Amino acid sequence: MTVLFFASAREAAGTSRACSGFEEGMTVGQLVANLRERYGTGLASVLRSCAVWVNGQPSRGEDLLAPGDEVAVLPPISGG
Repeated sequence: MTVLFFASAREAAGTSRACSGFEEGMTVGQLVANLRERYGTGLASVLRSCAVWVNGQPSRGEDLLAPGDEVAVLPPISGG
């Protein structure tokens, strides 16, 4: 599975993607908890307002993840 970080999530994580350390069969909620632990308080604070999409679709915390899934961490977008 690949996790892609965008905008402020990318800045807080210090990377645009993560590809290792995720267990098969984990839920989206477990993945988010793993990301908080792995990348620390900076990303944890950003994650509070982020949407998490899996394979181009919005996800819920209880959704199961599979090998090959692409997970996008999307902070809110502001415009002007």
